[in-house]
Amino acid sequence: MILRSALWLSPAITLIALLLQSSGVSGDADFESVRINYDYKYMGGKGGDPKEKYWHESVFHPHYDGRFTDHTLPYEEQKSNLTLLMQSYLWSMADLGAETWIIHGTLLGWWWNRKILPWDSDIDVQMTNNTVHFLASYYNMTIYSYKKRKYLLEVNPKYTDGSYHDYLNVIDARWIDIQTGLFIDITAVRPKEGFPNIICSKDGHEERTQDLFPLRDSLFEGQTVKIPYDYSKLLTAEYGTASLTKTKYSGHEFNTTSMEWERIRRTRPNKRPTRERKKSENGNASEGERLFGENAFVQDDRKDSGTRTQDNAPGIRFYSLLPTTIRPYNA
Repeated sequence: MILRSALWLSPAITLIALLLQSSGVSGDADFESVRINYDYKYMGGKGGDPKEKYWHESVFHPHYDGRFTDHTLPYEEQKSNLTLLMQSYLWSMADLGAETWIIHGTLLGWWWNRKILPWDSDIDVQMTNNTVHFLASYYNMTIYSYKKRKYLLEVNPKYTDGSYHDYLNVIDARWIDIQTGLFIDITAVRPKEGFPNIICSKDGHEERTQDLFPLRDSLFEGQTVKIPYDYSKLLTAEYGTASLTKTKYSGHEFNTTSMEWERIRRTRPNKRPTRERKKSENGNASEGERLFGENAFVQDDRKDSGTRTQDNAPGIRFYSLLPTTIRPYNA
């Protein structure tokens, strides 16, 4: 009886497949049909961006996706969410077998303390064009769960055009936090035509092959990460030698003891307000002294102190060209 049922099952499946095919159902959805619909209220595309531009950043901040939020996050909250964003990306790409590495300002953050620079919400990673094609073919518009958060992998269909002329679509893919709107920019590198041993990305960055490969293994935000081989050369070429030693930048100072970038708390000059009420006849304090206290304004006279040498870079090891297994992070 079971055999008879199995014999009838195969023709039935075949018939259903033929009916679906004749009704126009396709196994592969076109790219635009799976793309999330835009609400242009909080998008850069509202009344401005050309139709040829795929990504439309929010109108209130260039590093937020306006499809998922209508506001930026406070300083500390943004920092913690960027850390989760980076961890989820590295863990997920390792799980998919998609080789990727950090670059630009994100690599500079690694140089200092293996963390994202606290004032920087622009996270940059690279991968080869073949890897982007792999993600576009099998994982585009997929959502990933990490520590009870949801992240979207979205690939720009214009990634297939590797020319510099497509300046509206220099970002080939993004890893997006669908709860906060924060995202990671993913750019593809490809050989530059007519220039042996030079690879380039659509955003205009070019590197020598030997400066990028073989990749090295290190840690970043608590996760295994790959970094370019000659990282210090790439960083000094892009940001200058001072970027590797200057301990004050963008309202932050690097604490060489805690190995953390700390916000500089600005204080007012050591002088009384220029406009204050005179003391009353009974000798009460003026309005300015009452509100702030006579010695409330203290000048911050700290000078730059301490530098970071290139010899103090975080510990690294060479990336093995042999296949390796990365133990998944216990989410």
